[in-house]
Formats: sequence, C-alpha cells, structure tokens
Amino acid sequence: MKTRFLGKSGLEISALGLGCMGISFGYGHSLSKEEGITLIRQAVDRGVTFFDTAEVYGPYVNEEVVGAALQPVRERVVIATKFGFDIDDGKQNGLNSRPDNIRAVADASLKRLGVEVIDLFYQHRVDPQVPIEDVAGTVKELIAEGKVRHFGLSEPSAATVRRAHAIQPVSALQNEYSLWTRGPETNGILEACEELGIGLVPYSPLGKGFLTGAMSAKTSLGDDDFRKILPRFTPEAMVANQALVDLLTRIARDKGATPAQIALAWLLAQKPWIVPIPGTTKLHRLEENLAAADVELTRDDLAGIEAAAAAIAIQGERYPAPLMATIGR
Repeated sequence: MKTRFLGKSGLEISALGLGCMGISFGYGHSLSKEEGITLIRQAVDRGVTFFDTAEVYGPYVNEEVVGAALQPVRERVVIATKFGFDIDDGKQNGLNSRPDNIRAVADASLKRLGVEVIDLFYQHRVDPQVPIEDVAGTVKELIAEGKVRHFGLSEPSAATVRRAHAIQPVSALQNEYSLWTRGPETNGILEACEELGIGLVPYSPLGKGFLTGAMSAKTSLGDDDFRKILPRFTPEAMVANQALVDLLTRIARDKGATPAQIALAWLLAQKPWIVPIPGTTKLHRLEENLAAADVELTRDDLAGIEAAAAAIAIQGERYPAPLMATIGR
C-alpha cells in the first residue's frame, strides 16, 4: 500500500484509510464485534494504517470494535475519532463542544479504544454555541497532556479552519468529497488546506455506496438505513444521478477497473495530501477499494472525466435541511 502525508502534520498513513462507521452503525446491516474485528485486521494485513471512528457511531460500540481489532498492532496504525455531540441515553441529542464535554469524550474514547493517546481527534461538527477558539484551546491542552496527538475538524467553513488553526494547528479536515459532492472545490476548503498545510480526509468518497454502481432506483433501503432520509437517495434522484455512475462505468471499462476504483483514483489524483476513507463490511469490497491506489489516471483521463462530469447536474441535497444546517459553519 502506498502512503501519504496528511499535509504538514507529519502523519504518514496509507493512501486509503478505512471508514469504520458502517461496521456498527448507519447502513442497516451491522457486523458482530467478532466480524468487525476480523475485517479491520484484514485491512491491516493489506497495508491499511489509518482507521476512522467516532463516539457517536453506535454510539460507543464502533470505538470498542476498532480498539479491540487494532490493539495487537497499535504501534503500526493511526486511529482517528471524534467529539462534538450530546449523547443522552444512547441517542444523539444535538451538539456539545463545551470544553468539559471535549475532555470527558477524550477520556471515554481512550478507554473504549484501549489506547494511551488518540492520534487524531476531530470536532465532528462545529458547535455555534462554543467559540472555535475555545474548542481548539481545549484540544491544545489535551495535546500538551499527552492524551491527543493531532487536532482535526469535520465539515467546517474555511473561515472557521483559519480561526482554529491560529490557536492549535489543524492537521486534517474530514469533509465529504467525491465526484458527486464537490463542495471543497468551491467553498475554500481546498485552498485553506493548501495554504495552511492541512490534510483532507474525504468521507463518503463513494457517494455512500451509490458511485459503486451497486445501487439503483429499485434498491430497497431499510428503515434503519440512514440513507433512506437523504434527498439523493429518493428513487427520482437516483434515476437522475445514474448518469454519473454510467460515466464511471464507461471509464472503468476502458481502464480494466471498477466504477468504485475510478471514483477513488480520481480523488487521489486531486491532491497528494488527500486520503479517502471508504467504508465497507465486505472483504471483497475492501480489496476492490484498496486496489484503487494502483489505478493510474492520466492528465487526459482526468480532463475527460472533468468535462463529462460537468455536464451532469447532480439531483438532491446531501442531507435533509436540519443536517445541512450543521455543515460549513
């Protein structure tokens, strides 16, 4: 597995990480703890050194699976987790990035992960009730205390990134970025990363499964699959957005690859400090995704993808309105 540095942070990790959320949460089908541990260790065996989780995934159980899986190889891997939600009686109940909560989450995550230090600690969503300077200052203290190594933000605005970075250097941003979610190109995030030496960790780089070509308007989503509430996963939007999957399929056929591999290779080609974190619960999909690191897209390939994608109008917002309101702040 090839490696990359997350900006100027000094963090060298596999060019593709593993987003672990879906192992325990979100997509309707969860693995048992034993199955999750097996899959994560299979990723390690194939060269993955970067693993992403969060207290809210479950909540809590995903951190426990990740920690148990990686304990034997702790010194070889980088573990990222997140704070920033209020969790009440096992349910997410709004945002909470007050300093006392950040500290409590750090201590609890350390225990669940079974580690002495959190490698990368993200604010999961910007809390408008807490100045970002207070958030960055609290993480700075945790770094000084040896509980955290690196500070990250998820889905902030570029202005918030700069304010946070002035207090405690930000090592990574975790934003949604893919061929059907290209906000980082227009909202200043890529520019901020380039300017400040910050790595970008795209989540949902395969469009929550849609860009793999394995879904269609006929796909039935269960009530416990969070995609069921997303505007892009209505049958009408999926029909309209199939044009992007068809584009990826055509390019993949010419390259002897799969649509998912082309989508990931495109992201890797955008910047050398971009590290996507596709998730899966299946070994064959894990192997397919990791093979994307060896797919070479030429300048002409990239120009062709850009021209063809520009002619496709993506239908549907990323999230319902209340969730859209939590990003870009």
